[in-house]
Amino acid sequence: MQKGRGRTSRIRRRKCLRSSKSRGVNESYKSEFIELKKWLKDRKFEDRNLTPAHFPGTGRGLMSRTVLRVKPMGLWQKLSNRRPKLEVKRWKPRPSPLLALCTFLVSERHAGDHSLWKPYLQILPKTYTCPVCLEPEVVNLLPKPLKAKGEEQRAHVQKLFTSSRDFFSSLQPLFAESIDNIFSYSAFLWAWCTVNTRAVYLRPRKQECLSAEPDTCALAPYLDLLNHSPHVQVEAAFNEKTRCYEIRTASGCRKHEEVFICYGPHDNQRLLLEYGFVSLCNPHTCVYVSRDVLVKYLPSADKQMKKKISILKDHGFIENLTFGWDGPSWRLLIALKLLCLEPEKFTCWKKVLLGEVISDANEKTSLDLAQKICHHLLEESSAVLQRVSHMKDEKVSLISQLSLVETLWREELKVLQASAEILASVHTTYLASTECLGSPPMVGVT
Repeated sequence: MQKGRGRTSRIRRRKCLRSSKSRGVNESYKSEFIELKKWLKDRKFEDRNLTPAHFPGTGRGLMSRTVLRVKPMGLWQKLSNRRPKLEVKRWKPRPSPLLALCTFLVSERHAGDHSLWKPYLQILPKTYTCPVCLEPEVVNLLPKPLKAKGEEQRAHVQKLFTSSRDFFSSLQPLFAESIDNIFSYSAFLWAWCTVNTRAVYLRPRKQECLSAEPDTCALAPYLDLLNHSPHVQVEAAFNEKTRCYEIRTASGCRKHEEVFICYGPHDNQRLLLEYGFVSLCNPHTCVYVSRDVLVKYLPSADKQMKKKISILKDHGFIENLTFGWDGPSWRLLIALKLLCLEPEKFTCWKKVLLGEVISDANEKTSLDLAQKICHHLLEESSAVLQRVSHMKDEKVSLISQLSLVETLWREELKVLQASAEILASVHTTYLASTECLGSPPMVGVT
């Protein structure tokens, strides 16, 4: 037999192909990670199972140094949760926990080599890619629901910074340099994004030196090197007995593979808004239908339209209407069925909200409307992707931000294509059953 044609060779090739997609390049030799490990060890934390590495697709993360097998009670990884102690007892007015943490980050980064937290600070990202950090022309390319939330996020951060200016000024005696140079908006934005994207949640507790807002955020060095995957199941919480933040995973991990945690069942728009990234093949990915698109293809002569919209709004059916991998959501179908109610059937609107079938005509009309909306969103996605492609050629300095937005739209395009196929199949089945039986079945798209 020719060399390399046997069963053993085929198995070896499959293993190499599989591992090449998930196997990372060890980065523990880099000076910043050597310093971080020493710094953590001085604080009574040392982990022998995980090591920093760079992975294709996800970038920097943590790699398993050995096979991690799931035990009956799960696999526990203890990770340090030593929070910065701030001298804030004399601060007036008392800052919020978030503002105190942001103040700590800005001041410690300004201290540079003199900061006791330097080993941790130097591995933090220098920039972030949440919508609040994106250029306005890139934000304009985001899906409308995400664009609106991104603008709210920017306004919130700017308001927090502006309202904290007097507080920052009160810290001037602690610094030789002008406080305006230290606590600039860009420095505050970096600190805010660091907390927003990397902090872990703790049980609410009140501290006398801080405002009455619940103190629930903490930075956990080393833990925040773990990347998100929607395909893993974990339990995470702070253990009051061990004084450590602990993670238990229900998934095993092969040697030299990336170890993931899960931030929650978030769609890609939520992930981009809060964490600044998009997850490929995310099972929670969905495309939101705005109110304008919802009524775009409805007859303008419908005198009951305002009343229908009011009913949907009053009963919580005007928001979170989506298309997913398995087609239009139940909420979207219910909203469409109510909007498509014939005048003589309008009194049945309560039954529609309960999911009851009102008439064959209503089922067919709402299904047709779902298809029109889906195709409209498909065309919109394709058009935006073309714009992004042109801008990548013209705006080279923005190529990383544009690539992120492009990935978001490509993932949403895949969802819409899957929904369109499902709707077409349901529509064909619907018509066939109408012709053969004279009475179509209830449309059962989830």
